[in-house]
Amino acid sequence: MATVQLQSLTLSRSSVLSAPTTVSSISGRRSSIKLPRHAGLRLATSTRFSGSSSRAVSRIAPSRAGGRVVCEAQDTAAVQVDPITDANWQSLVLESDTPVLVEFWAPWCGPCRMIHPIIDELAKEYAGKLKCYKLNTDESPSTATRYGIRSIPTVIIFKNGEKKDAVIGAVPKTTLMTSIEKFL
Repeated sequence: MATVQLQSLTLSRSSVLSAPTTVSSISGRRSSIKLPRHAGLRLATSTRFSGSSSRAVSRIAPSRAGGRVVCEAQDTAAVQVDPITDANWQSLVLESDTPVLVEFWAPWCGPCRMIHPIIDELAKEYAGKLKCYKLNTDESPSTATRYGIRSIPTVIIFKNGEKKDAVIGAVPKTTLMTSIEKFL
């Protein structure tokens, strides 16, 4: 087991310091340091952010010293990409009215785990225009075999029940977006 020891603590400049505070490092030693009174961003005005798919809301709380501490929370409601199996392949992919993106993956595949967040982002960005699914090749081998999946992750785009494009490997989001845009 590795032991990690806190070597230093970097603080931003502050004109007002609080009373000495005892801090315990991971190694168990104790030391006293002075910490600034304000934690967070100290701003004169508040800022509100809003976006089409996510929103950040600023909350301002008065501090003891009269300044304001701003804390931003972002709504990160992720779109859950549904799993698909051999049993529901026909109805969800081949009979779909909209284009479908299917990621072929397996739980033991490292590059598959790298591309999962990208597929989730694409599902969120193209909601209503493109359906996204994930097919576990260990649980649904017959569909993977039917489409000649030899390497994972493999992303295949279907339109009108036909395979239109395939991208093999953990590729950048822009590569997948270029492929998707061709069929929307």
